[in-house]
Amino acid sequence: MSSAAHAAGGAAITAAGWGWRHAGRPDWAVRDLNVSINPGERVLLLGPSGAGKSTFLHGLAGLLGGAEDGVEQGHLQVDGVPPNRRRSSIGMVLQDPDSQVILSRVGDDIAFGMENFNVPREQIWPRVALAAQSVGLTVPLDHNTAELSGGQKQRLALAGVIAMDPRLILLDEPTANLDPAGVIEVRDAIAAAADRTGATVVVIEHRTEVWLPVVDRVIILGSDGQIVADGTPDAVIRREHDYLLRCGVWVPGAPAPDIRRNGSPHAGTLLTATELSLGYDSGHQLQSGLDFEITRGTSTVVTGPNGAGKSTLALTLGGLIPPTRGRLAATSDFAPSPKRLEPIRWRSKELLSRIGSVFQDPEHQFLTGSVREELTLGPKAIKRSSAETSALGAELLERLGLGKLAEANPYTLSGGEKRRLSVATVLATRPDLIVLDEPTFGQDRRTWEELLRLLAEVVDGGTAIVAITHDLEFAAALADEHITLPAWDTVAGGAR
Repeated sequence: MSSAAHAAGGAAITAAGWGWRHAGRPDWAVRDLNVSINPGERVLLLGPSGAGKSTFLHGLAGLLGGAEDGVEQGHLQVDGVPPNRRRSSIGMVLQDPDSQVILSRVGDDIAFGMENFNVPREQIWPRVALAAQSVGLTVPLDHNTAELSGGQKQRLALAGVIAMDPRLILLDEPTANLDPAGVIEVRDAIAAAADRTGATVVVIEHRTEVWLPVVDRVIILGSDGQIVADGTPDAVIRREHDYLLRCGVWVPGAPAPDIRRNGSPHAGTLLTATELSLGYDSGHQLQSGLDFEITRGTSTVVTGPNGAGKSTLALTLGGLIPPTRGRLAATSDFAPSPKRLEPIRWRSKELLSRIGSVFQDPEHQFLTGSVREELTLGPKAIKRSSAETSALGAELLERLGLGKLAEANPYTLSGGEKRRLSVATVLATRPDLIVLDEPTFGQDRRTWEELLRLLAEVVDGGTAIVAITHDLEFAAALADEHITLPAWDTVAGGAR
């Protein structure tokens, strides 16, 4: 397919009485949806967590599967035909960037879509380089994709989409794992791609202020998957301001919810990092010379640009990977044995009761077929009583808005629901230290507030938390200590 064919303008979208119910779920994710989107329109899709926004985008991308995956009603079309017949002209960035990484080298991964749809060979690599540059992916094209941070993988997925010159660009929280500068850079790259090709754009985002300047239409889905409002950005935000706040949308200008702490001090160091260095087995260095302590009853927030090693630090603190140099050691009263102070030497059950890790990708920690089972798995492994496990599980389900989903398969939840479940599974084991990687990813304003209130209570009760985040409101609300990792120059081998 030629470049001219790819850049032939935007796609038209029509939903007529369309709905989808995931297999094994009693409620419809979306039902009786009626909407038309004109070629070239740029639409911001808003609504509370679990309203069916991601399901709608997956339907438009032709990714929902067949009858064994769920029940469909009505009709959903892209340019007058079912979406699965237009896949070569549709590009989507998923909530989970890991799920879109196919190949081991950055350039090959960006080129993969074009190669599948027969873009002429002489066009592919110039478009790969241009797409990588446009989204700020500055690593070499032969860089190992396994060594990218979550934010870099998000840029990689977007570069693969932009390189395709699709007629329809679908974006499911495309900036959730990006640092603030990266958010603007990626948004501008999407806008520039749409300007160049005339592509239709549909983007889901809970935080509206970044996207309002570059979209020309806002659609709000209610909790029942029905359209609540539809119009120009200014009109919808002004007219539906109070409703948007109630349903959890981050409305520009509205103050962040107030999270109160009791500030009770809790003495006692848990972990000490001395001259800690982080990196990969390949020799790719990320940070060096880190010195800090983690103490009981404190919240430590770690920030820094994408690729600085924040997630690698989280895995190291969680006892899941070793530092490349230096030492991370627990105090003798926290470690399972005075002879094994380093968390990397602890057994699984010893870690489970002491350090809980919430991974950047929630699905990486799901092991069972239901939400309720996920909450009981950890406590059972460390021999917690059934009564305690059941009571705490019920409380977490209710507080985190997962009560109606207790029997659902975790993999069918929305991105925000998966994130809350992943946090709940760690809270259920009551560890002394919780390490969270992007804990507020995918949350609307209401679920963000409840999640932070819950974490604040845990910290005030004496638990230590370390949170990797780009969420400045989270840092302002919860941080007792703040570690900022500098950008790391992989060529010069030092902080920039």
